[in-house]
Amino acid sequence: MSSIVLVVPGLAAAKTLTVQITADIRSSQPGINRDAGTDSVMLNVVEGLVAANEKGEIRPMLAESWTVSENGKAYTFKLRQGVKFHNGATMTAADVQGSLEKLLTDPEYNCKTFFDGSRDAKVEGIDAPDANTIVIRLDRPNVMLLNYMAQAQCGSAGIVHRASFNEDGTWRAPVATGPFVFGEWKRGEGLTLKKFADYSITGDKPDGYGGRKEVLIDEVKYVVVPDTATAVAGLRSGALDVLPYLPPSEAAKLKDENDFTVVAAPHGGLVTMLFQTADPLMSKVAMRRAVIAALDTPQIVESVTYGLGVPNNSLVATSSFYHTAAQDKGYAYDPSAVPALLKEAGYNGEKINILTNRRSAINYDTAVIAQAMLQSVGINAEIEVLEWASQLDRFNSGKYQIMAFNYSNRTDPGLAYQTVVGSKAKKVNAVWDDPQVSELVDKSLQEADPAKRQAIFDDLHARFLDQVPLVMLANGLDVGVSGPKVKGYRTWQGFARFWGVERSE
Repeated sequence: MSSIVLVVPGLAAAKTLTVQITADIRSSQPGINRDAGTDSVMLNVVEGLVAANEKGEIRPMLAESWTVSENGKAYTFKLRQGVKFHNGATMTAADVQGSLEKLLTDPEYNCKTFFDGSRDAKVEGIDAPDANTIVIRLDRPNVMLLNYMAQAQCGSAGIVHRASFNEDGTWRAPVATGPFVFGEWKRGEGLTLKKFADYSITGDKPDGYGGRKEVLIDEVKYVVVPDTATAVAGLRSGALDVLPYLPPSEAAKLKDENDFTVVAAPHGGLVTMLFQTADPLMSKVAMRRAVIAALDTPQIVESVTYGLGVPNNSLVATSSFYHTAAQDKGYAYDPSAVPALLKEAGYNGEKINILTNRRSAINYDTAVIAQAMLQSVGINAEIEVLEWASQLDRFNSGKYQIMAFNYSNRTDPGLAYQTVVGSKAKKVNAVWDDPQVSELVDKSLQEADPAKRQAIFDDLHARFLDQVPLVMLANGLDVGVSGPKVKGYRTWQGFARFWGVERSE
């Protein structure tokens, strides 16, 4: 029997973008039971009052504007008019109030400490004085409140409708306001996001997680494909349209092929080699400077990212509004200076241990290349390869001399510095222990004036280059590849955004 294809006039095939994910999402509840892969999916679905733009600056999202009281303890948001939830309900201040109250008091919320007073100011209350106004009251000023709310790991403090919860208060599924609706989720296999036809578009162009979010496809179908070779084969066959996170070594093989578009973008993560400054040998600044002088950091970055990375010796990300010419000042590669520095440090050929792991190819390759460079100038470096969990234990206990290590995305420079700075007596995994530096970092997190913040970051960078508490190589890099039918795919801060993306049939 011959097959019959029924063609209905005016009915077009759905434009489906098929996307690899290496592992299933952990949950559908933003900011709770999450990881970076989960965040990347869910931030196509949910939105918060504010969002970070391409430079990391805070911009309006569901709020059209906000003001801060003179004492810095009250933030008043005016909401955008006509915003719809995925169930068709119009967003009101009462919805926002209820959503934020439930999120910020959830003991499982990943960012609870940003808002409960244990880390910064405490949110004392959330008021809705009218249908279009929200007021967040704090127990003390906190200029970082909006930055915290916009963080991806915080689920962007995403606003969801009460229909997202079951009658007993347990989570059901997100009914949010973003450009995509959360669709069918087959655990362990994948999930589907559907275009939200009534999405309230704002802005004239995409800008970070804000700006214009115009959806040009009908749905995004995520498929769990853990194996890289299988995913690449799927891209070549057309079964997959986008591989959002491909190892640089694999992406490099595809970048010269006309059928594929490689998108490589640094984010606010940190690719580093840490010094344990409490170690008898590495505590000597001359020893750390000797290591720095022996390392050709641009060459390391070129090699470990297969030409896709951007060297950066500053803790201020290259994409940041605060990365200026002052931040471009970096290390001097000068092997001829090493002997004198080693003599000053009293180095007598002792073994120096570099910890690394194979889970991160960048970490492993960094350690191998650094070892060769150090040995070439008379530094007796050896590599110890650990399982990732074991290396993380050594990091958290401070038991290392040098460690190839990555930090996850920090969109604000103050948060990046806060990650590595602190008292080792109070925080064992702190790297840079300097009370004056800690004061400057705290000041950066409480200063609202961009010009004054810039001066603080410039001062911190000068101290960083002088004291060299760690080797900053580059910002984190996420590499994605799209197939020949895809147009407009790009990544930002390590997350895959699917608004503004087209797929031809």
